[in-house]
Amino acid sequence: MSGLARGSDDRDVVLVGVGTAQRPREGYEGPAVEPVDLMVEAARAALADSGGGVEALAGAVGMVAVPEGNWAYTDPGRLVAERLALPAARTVLVQIGVPQSTPIRVAAERIRAGTLDAALIVGGEAKATQQRLARAGDTPPETDQAGAGPDERWAPEGELMAEPEIAAGIWDPVAQYACIENALRVAEGRSLAQHLDDVASLWAGFNRVARTNPEAAFPAPLDESRLRAAGEGNRPLAFPYAKWHSTQWAVDQAGALVVCSVAAARAAGVPEERWVHPWALVDSSDSISLSRRAEVHRWPAVGVLGDAVAAHLGRPLASLDHVELYSCFPAAVRVQQRELGLPVDGVPTVTGGMAFAGGPFNNFTYQATAAVVRRVRDEPGSTGLVSTVSGLLTKPGLAVWSTEPGPRPPLVADLGAEARAATGWREVTGAAQGTATVATYTVTYAGTDPASAFVVADLPDGRRWVGTSTDAELLSRGVGDGPELIGSAVHLEGATCVASRPGPR
Repeated sequence: MSGLARGSDDRDVVLVGVGTAQRPREGYEGPAVEPVDLMVEAARAALADSGGGVEALAGAVGMVAVPEGNWAYTDPGRLVAERLALPAARTVLVQIGVPQSTPIRVAAERIRAGTLDAALIVGGEAKATQQRLARAGDTPPETDQAGAGPDERWAPEGELMAEPEIAAGIWDPVAQYACIENALRVAEGRSLAQHLDDVASLWAGFNRVARTNPEAAFPAPLDESRLRAAGEGNRPLAFPYAKWHSTQWAVDQAGALVVCSVAAARAAGVPEERWVHPWALVDSSDSISLSRRAEVHRWPAVGVLGDAVAAHLGRPLASLDHVELYSCFPAAVRVQQRELGLPVDGVPTVTGGMAFAGGPFNNFTYQATAAVVRRVRDEPGSTGLVSTVSGLLTKPGLAVWSTEPGPRPPLVADLGAEARAATGWREVTGAAQGTATVATYTVTYAGTDPASAFVVADLPDGRRWVGTSTDAELLSRGVGDGPELIGSAVHLEGATCVASRPGPR
């Protein structure tokens, strides 16, 4: 790739700066921080990272986009723009349900179209500070914007969760991902013991990477025996998941990216060795919720994106040098590995993942991109893949980056229509009577005791049923005591079910 000319077109897109900001979880004695403070810090670092200086690019930034988070700001981009003196910036508030990758793609589209010269994309959370102050009876700081609104507000398309899922209470991400995990176990013919080993091996690999990441929030060593199942310091959440299988969002972290045109980069004096080229920026705005997907253990949408990117590059994604898959739960990583053709025994992270590096609510993609960009800069000519998961394996995003221009102009697209066409789906109900076949499930806990189950079952007429159960036999089988629950019959009684038993009841 080194023989290709850089920036042959003034409207080519380059990423010129990345920045991160955080506060340590332990031993921090400084002033309480609010999310926008971290966003400003990360954004300033990203502008400075360009090598042209903060002021050099400030006048070119025409968009500041911020994904909605665990805070009440009504126009956080305006706070960032004001504090950094970005006089031409229009602000965008990206609502929950829009993939974190979408602002990068849209910025690239506008830059290529000539309607934008440079964009700052930034997100941040101060959940650790909020929790610490709340425990002390104090109110976390947060700038009051008095109802100010952004210049643009991007809303999600489609449903992130089917109504019967909401009615059953299966809105907690850990429960939905545990359902996907259990379905994947059975689809691949793995015993429960083998499956627990698979998950522990993957997550232990992520933990080992986190130990080498100076920005990781939770780098303490955890071996496979600790990560295999619930135990001391690893409370059960939703079978088979325990605490350290879950993203850890109680962090003070922010990430920021600066993308611009080649013309803007040159005008700002950004050295070409700071340029990082997008080879692909694709995502899907379409959404088909968990219970509607015909194959619960699969995510055809991300497969569509992966196939499109691989075809565009003329090489498999497994040949890319650095990979950071969105890692809110093991199932997210494991399903993406299979759909994208990545090695299932690989460790697709450079950060250590969201359980160990930290998983802020709605901006980890930017920390992940910063880490991958730093890696490709350290190894000029190498390639890096970053994925995004929005919702519950609903809306994916993929980006490929390199210090060298791609083999052709970058693939920049919303592939939502293609994703929907590739995804089989079913009608869903939350109330039915009679016998159904379990498609997947998870068991949740009261302390360490199994207390309730979420069940997704296939009805004889082809519809899906979603409901709950407190049946003792079903709970016991659900945590591995007895025959496999998936594929077995259950008796539905409206919105709940019991394990079907032979003979009169």
